[in-house]
Amino acid sequence: MARRALRDNVFESTISGPGHSRVNEVAMSVENTTYSSRAQTALATNSVLRNTYMLLSATLLFSATIAGITAAMNLPYPGMIITLVGYFGLLFTVNKTANSGWGLVSIFALTGFMGYTLGPIINMYLTQFSNGAELVTMAMGGTGAIFVGMSAYALMSGKRFNQWAGMLMIGIVVAFVMSIIAVVFSIPALSMAVSFMFVLLMSGLIVYQTGEIVHGGETNYILATVTLFVTIYNLFLSLLQLLGVFAGDE
Repeated sequence: MARRALRDNVFESTISGPGHSRVNEVAMSVENTTYSSRAQTALATNSVLRNTYMLLSATLLFSATIAGITAAMNLPYPGMIITLVGYFGLLFTVNKTANSGWGLVSIFALTGFMGYTLGPIINMYLTQFSNGAELVTMAMGGTGAIFVGMSAYALMSGKRFNQWAGMLMIGIVVAFVMSIIAVVFSIPALSMAVSFMFVLLMSGLIVYQTGEIVHGGETNYILATVTLFVTIYNLFLSLLQLLGVFAGDE
């Protein structure tokens, strides 16, 4: 009995001794560190998401204002070459300056330029179709509905869609090349097919980009904003072209 009591005392002291306390302290420290890390990640993600939507709203308003001024002044479309050079040049500048204060200047320059190119296109629909104003309004409404729906799906699903990246990139490159061919060789059927492709691709890109923000794959709100802005721009133009084909009254 004495030996058993002694063994039990030794066992209890081993369990509740300094070594066991240190193990508990280490375990609690690891748990607290993990919790703190998750909390910081969540705060950073929420900050990027909030800043992205705030900047996106500002750039959309700025671009729409420039488009309205361009349309009211009846300014001409700058042409495909100037548009492509201006777009890719400013997009390159945004990517290079995204981590500095010049990033905000660059993104407003890009979105303002895109608004300038949008004004003459809207003017064309307003003058070419008797229901042009209705077509523009429907395209805006459809763009807004798709953006809200796709964003909500990405936010509520809890999934990360990084596996879509390769497919979306290939699809966008193919659609872009096809659009150039359709314009150069004046192929209406191909142009309409490209518009369908862009509606699908841009919808997928909204889901992908939102998922990247939510899961920490995109931590720069300027780059996230420019992706979503270009997506909305292309989605609006694609819907407008399709509506012009199927619902336009000349």
